[in-house]
Amino acid sequence: MEENENNKLMDAAAKQDFIRWKARQNKTDPEGVKILWSRHGILELANEGWTRALVEEALQYSEVIEDYLTVHRPLPDCLVLSWLPSGEPLHAVIAIDEAHDRLFVVTVYEPSTEEWEDDWRTRKK
Repeated sequence: MEENENNKLMDAAAKQDFIRWKARQNKTDPEGVKILWSRHGILELANEGWTRALVEEALQYSEVIEDYLTVHRPLPDCLVLSWLPSGEPLHAVIAIDEAHDRLFVVTVYEPSTEEWEDDWRTRKK
């Protein structure tokens, strides 16, 4: 399969639906294995002062704002925007591991006004 064909296997809308579904499933899964975290993601979580539960809850309502090509990436991934209960915006890079029916949180962060427009969806140029 060519790389271009592989990139079309899951579009942004399908990724968004998959992320929301896995986040909902993870909430009711006693082992919580629908969402895995990278070491970097856990470090950033601590830097932001957030908990895994808080971010995983927010992922249930996330919106894909950037869809990344799979070139040089082991899994299809994307950048999502969500909101914490406090009203803070949250960005997360999420890799989709459809074969194992789970998500992989690569990183999380609060977007900055220096890099993002007020809608938190558009990068400043």
